[in-house]
Amino acid sequence: MLFRGDKPVALGRRAVALLQALVERPGALVSKDALIAAAWPGQIVEDSNLTVQIAALRRILAGAPGGERWIETMPGRGYRFVGPVGEHVEEAFAVASPPGRASLEIAPGQHRFAERRRITAMSCELTCVPGQLGEPNLEDLQEANAAFQKCVAETANRHDAWVVSQLGNTVLVLFGYPSAHEHDAEQAVRAALELRAAAGTLGPVGGAKLGCRTGIATGMAIIGEIGAIGVSQDREIVGDAPNLAVQLRLSTDLGVVAVDSATRGLIGDLFDCREVDQVTTTGPVEPVRIWQVLGEGLVASRFEALRGTSLTQMVGRDEEIALLLRRWERAVAGEGQVVLISGEPGLGKSRLAAELERRLPGDPHFWQHYYCSPHRQDSALFPFIGELERESGFAGDDPTAARLGKLAALLGGSASPDEDVALLADLLNLPAPEPEVLARLSAARKKERTLAALIRRLEGLARQRPVMVIFEDAHWVDATSRELLDLAIERVRSLPVLLILTFRPEFKPPWTGLAHVTTLALSRLDRRDRKSLVAQVAGKALPDAVLEQIADRTDGVPLFVEELTKSVLENGQQLAEMDRFAADGATPSFAIPTSLYSSLLARLDRAAAVRLAQAGAAIGREFNYMLLRAVSGLSEDQLQSTLARLVASELVFQRGVPPDAVYSFKHALVQDVAYSSLVRGVRRQLHAAIAEALEAQSPGLLETQPELLGHHYAEAGLIEKSVAAWVSAGQRSAARSALAEAAAQFQKALEQLALTPESPERLRQELESCSALGALLRFVKGQAAPETGLAYARTMELWEQLGSPLEFRQAPYGRSMFHVYCGELDQALRVGEHLLSLSRERGDSAGLVLGRSAAGQSLLLAGDFAGSRPHLEELLVVYDPEAHAALVHQTGSHPLMTQAFLGLALFCLGFPDQASARSIAAIADARRLAHPTSLAVALAIGALQASLAGDHLTLDRYANELAVVAAEQGLPFYKAWAAIYRGYTQVQSGDVADGVALLRGGVAAYRATGAVMWLPHFIALQAAGHEVAGQVEEAAALLDDAIAITTRTGERWFAAELARRKGQLLLRQERSEAAEAHYREAVAIAQGQGARLWELRAATSLAQLRCDEGRPTEAADLLAPVHAWFAEGFATPDLQTAKTLLNGLSSGARPAAVAASNYRP
Repeated sequence: MLFRGDKPVALGRRAVALLQALVERPGALVSKDALIAAAWPGQIVEDSNLTVQIAALRRILAGAPGGERWIETMPGRGYRFVGPVGEHVEEAFAVASPPGRASLEIAPGQHRFAERRRITAMSCELTCVPGQLGEPNLEDLQEANAAFQKCVAETANRHDAWVVSQLGNTVLVLFGYPSAHEHDAEQAVRAALELRAAAGTLGPVGGAKLGCRTGIATGMAIIGEIGAIGVSQDREIVGDAPNLAVQLRLSTDLGVVAVDSATRGLIGDLFDCREVDQVTTTGPVEPVRIWQVLGEGLVASRFEALRGTSLTQMVGRDEEIALLLRRWERAVAGEGQVVLISGEPGLGKSRLAAELERRLPGDPHFWQHYYCSPHRQDSALFPFIGELERESGFAGDDPTAARLGKLAALLGGSASPDEDVALLADLLNLPAPEPEVLARLSAARKKERTLAALIRRLEGLARQRPVMVIFEDAHWVDATSRELLDLAIERVRSLPVLLILTFRPEFKPPWTGLAHVTTLALSRLDRRDRKSLVAQVAGKALPDAVLEQIADRTDGVPLFVEELTKSVLENGQQLAEMDRFAADGATPSFAIPTSLYSSLLARLDRAAAVRLAQAGAAIGREFNYMLLRAVSGLSEDQLQSTLARLVASELVFQRGVPPDAVYSFKHALVQDVAYSSLVRGVRRQLHAAIAEALEAQSPGLLETQPELLGHHYAEAGLIEKSVAAWVSAGQRSAARSALAEAAAQFQKALEQLALTPESPERLRQELESCSALGALLRFVKGQAAPETGLAYARTMELWEQLGSPLEFRQAPYGRSMFHVYCGELDQALRVGEHLLSLSRERGDSAGLVLGRSAAGQSLLLAGDFAGSRPHLEELLVVYDPEAHAALVHQTGSHPLMTQAFLGLALFCLGFPDQASARSIAAIADARRLAHPTSLAVALAIGALQASLAGDHLTLDRYANELAVVAAEQGLPFYKAWAAIYRGYTQVQSGDVADGVALLRGGVAAYRATGAVMWLPHFIALQAAGHEVAGQVEEAAALLDDAIAITTRTGERWFAAELARRKGQLLLRQERSEAAEAHYREAVAIAQGQGARLWELRAATSLAQLRCDEGRPTEAADLLAPVHAWFAEGFATPDLQTAKTLLNGLSSGARPAAVAASNYRP
């Protein structure tokens, strides 16, 4: 407690909270966010509120010598306390216990929690102009103020507004709280004009003329319980609008009603306004424009009351419906069709699909509906799980056996095999009827077969009758469902199926351009259709002024038109006014809200169901009765009556009967509006209650759907639980080969950890998630992608900070691999050797495996084949499948894939048969292990080796399979790799133009991943394509680029071959001396590396040149000893070419004849 002398100093609750937050950390920086969270828990406030409170604290502390300097400002960061602090700080502050959960049942117009609202604030001041008799006395002013305050209260009551404060001759009134109305800004202006007229009837007082001046401003605000002690009002308002209204009032003259830009935009031409000035405020940087309201506008009529509040038919979509019906006819005839419907929120994508269902011919057909969710983008196959559960008819209290029976019955109807029942039961987290069927499958294989089972279900339905499939909100699709869509879109081509996908414009579908795919972009309704839609909702024609305003304000978005019209019609008072104005033949003067937010919130207020809608919105687009009951705290009667009002408002649909009822928001925007009105504190309480209820209702949810709990824990601010759930979700997705989802989930775990204070445990958790994320990003983004580098940079920082714990040995391994693919071989080797040294010291065999892998690959790429070989061979000796099983998930690929790199080293060293055997073994092991990323690695290196050996058939086979794996798993790095080799095989098969184009695109895509390693080899392949196409200059420039990269990065494994190929190109340009120099360089490089294969190839080219120049003896003397060294690989093109040349030289054959057989890869 603070004392001045022997007297305590009274502090408000917020001041106490701020002082406590500062004093408990003396000398330490306390951020602005932390201070705001302490003083305004659960609320969003402007920094200016914090500044005011800090200034007040400094004034109080100034009572002590130097006290005004005890709170230091850290510009842009926060504050710190540098004054004297006692020994028992904690005991000096009383900590209030957290409030219990409050009921969500709120009567109309009542609000117990802070909430976000769009409000219009009116600040009004009674003023007087002294007359000839002098100043009025205080008693006269007191009577005038009392009369004015009574007038304000009556006016506010008529307009359903809230008088926030009355202090002497000033009042502050809010419109839009506690109940929102679609015309709050208009009502505020009208109330101001009424008060201006009323003020003139109160005087004169003591010879002074009375009047009032008013400022009106509109904006978002947080309104909740007041926190300061001794303040008469019972609600706190945080937002710019009330302050701006006061400043507008102070800037005007007697009798003036001044409004800001936001209010001016809302009232349109309902009032006669003119711009008069600008005012500089303490908030916005730019001056605020001011309009003076002169009086009522020319529009003077309300439209008459209408009957009916729901749409009777769709308007403005006849062409789109006709197109969809034509596509349906094709589908029924067996020519499967796909239609991609895009459009911004509210344009009627879902409504169009529903209208198609209504207009379909009466022929029997199946209907399947899939929904994506913004909160389930990381949940593999979420739309398909939901569809299976709905179609199976699962009830909330169904036992497992009943659910299995329902699923089997559903699948039996489409003639699915027994394995499909087991796979889909497992997908729905049900025990498989035949578990042994699944026990033999790896995660990747199970995923593959599950996707196939879902495709077979569609095929089974299509064999019985045509199928209509609607897939909604594809912009929120998870990565695995995206894979399934790829398969389905290809498969429906030959099925009687129409597949319709809806999505927002930000989603870029990859299926455009296919012959059976149609793209349909929805446009906004034109003015004629907007008016027609209003008439359909209203039931009959409205006055032209009403139609014109609705058409203007809704901007052609059908949902805006529909909801705004309903909002107008549902207001009983407004209907009565419309009838009255219509009888006079005048036009209505109501203001149409410019945003759907205000319109929908007004309807929720009228339904007295805002809190329940907010709870449902926190759960998701769809929510069930039992979960809502658990989090609402309402009785059955209260809950059902409130839900009934919500459903009656037509903002929420109901399916089924409580307690098995399921509710869904009519549109995503409805959910958005309800959710966005929640303030942070209430939002967190809701999500905490939802998570608690989910765990109680489904005890195994953390194992089956951890991402769902992770989302709610995160939104609740329960960081520790959220981290655990997201980590569990990431591990589960990775085990199922859903790599993109796993990466996203580990990223969310890291985002949550970043919110916690630093500690050894936090750093360890961060290291675990960061290393897992890095391993995933190597494949999801690319080995050298910036995201991968950032993940591993942080991983290494944490690893070193924690003393290099070997259980996270994948950290230096991943960092080493990142350096490798960035072309930083020296750094890569240093990190790998450090891991080796550390693992030897600590006797860590798993660390030795990774260290040897890193060092072996680094040395291989640097061209030190002899140094690389023992590392890679020793790795394969040390590797223990059981002891080192965790390495697969830690690094993203299997250690056995080292065989592929060992094969490449053996190839360069001159053992092509052993090299081929190692490559084949690596691919076979990857297939046996059913590990997709390992298979991608093995196929990529196998394709590289096949390209070097000139085995184009094997190269084509590996490249095509790699392309499939990369596409299925979403691996951009290997997708580019496959494109390069496919382009090269096309060139070799004679399709030169397309091959060169594919090579060019593949190399560009590979560069885009950030990778540098292997690039010289890929560029050389592109150069070969240009050379075959006769584009010698382009080929030469590319080879120069490849050589420059080799020089810069130290990637020397291909250096000898690059020099040889440069010589070949020079020879083609008839520059034999320069060609010979490059051949000699190639031989020298190969000899220095002990690379017998490269030496043989360079020696063969140089011997051929000498033969062509009439120097056969020199040619034979050069080539014969190199060829004689080889003890294997005699069937390979390299040795056969050399042998043919040697035979020709010994037989005296013409050089030209020998040259024709020269192998030129």
